Amino acid sequence: MRWLRWMLLALVVLLGWLQYRLWLGNGGTRAVEELDARVVQQRRQNEGLEQRNAALAAEVADLKSGEAAIEERARNELGMIKPGETFYRVVDDERVPPPGMAADEEDAGDAP
Repeated sequence: MRWLRWMLLALVVLLGWLQYRLWLGNGGTRAVEELDARVVQQRRQNEGLEQRNAALAAEVADLKSGEAAIEERARNELGMIKPGETFYRVVDDERVPPPGMAADEEDAGDAP
C-alpha cells in the first residue's frame, strides 16, 4: 500500500509540472498568444506594404508606357510648363501678422 501512495504522489507532482509547463512554461499558451498577436501585426504590415508595392508598380508601368505620366509628374512635382503656356499662381489671401509681431500678440490686440 505504501508504494501506491508514492505512485499517486509522483503522478500528482508530474501532473502539476505538466500544467505549469502548459500555462507558464516556454512554448506555453502565453507564448502562443504573444506569437499570434505578432503574426496578426505582421500580416497588417504586409498588407500595407503590398498596397504600396502595387501603387509603385502601377506608377512604374505608367511611366514606362507613355509620356503623359511623365509630363503630369513634371508639372506637379517640378512645376514645369510647356513653351507658350502662361503660369498662374493662386495665393490664398490670408491675414499675415506684421514682421516682429507674434501671432498671439496679434490676437491679443484684436480683443476689446
